[in-house]
Amino acid sequence: MISFQYNKTSLQLLEKQLKVRQRTLPIIKNKESALRVEVKKCRGEMVEHDEEYERQMDSYKTMFALWNDFDAALVKAGKIVIGKQKVAGVKVPVLENVEFEVAPYSMFNAPKWYADGIELLKQMAMTAIQRELLEKKLSLLERARKKTTQKVNLFEKVQIPGYQDAIRKIKRFMEDEENLSKSSQKILKSLLEQREEEGV
Repeated sequence: MISFQYNKTSLQLLEKQLKVRQRTLPIIKNKESALRVEVKKCRGEMVEHDEEYERQMDSYKTMFALWNDFDAALVKAGKIVIGKQKVAGVKVPVLENVEFEVAPYSMFNAPKWYADGIELLKQMAMTAIQRELLEKKLSLLERARKKTTQKVNLFEKVQIPGYQDAIRKIKRFMEDEENLSKSSQKILKSLLEQREEEGV
């Protein structure tokens, strides 16, 4: 509910507030549509990552019998570097680098496929980390989109019509007051004229 008084100062204040909201609304709408696009794009990236992870899992499964001989302690994810990036005005996490720690092993004594196995485990770890960051990114983008949509609805459906209605009411009141003042002046004038005629 918009509070106002029936005077020119209040009218000017409301008109100013209305203009601000009318100017801001297209900007917020653009931000909302940009966020919608980014949310859709992020969902697509997640599907791609899921498909990539499935391909990696298939490669892992084809070598399943061999993995029993593999020493899982050979590969560890070390330092994970996560940066920030602005997407449609929202700061989201971005994977910059993952440093893997590969324990020394004898290339002569270990099976030939160890090098490929280590590489596959690195890729799978990278994909899993990226997927987790994409989930966080999607969550942040969706939250921002919901807030922006609420703001658009607030402006479009509540505030702008509310200010317009309040302005209309003040203008009507002021017009009625002016008409009343003119009418009372006419009545006073005609009464004075009538008294002058009677007095003459």
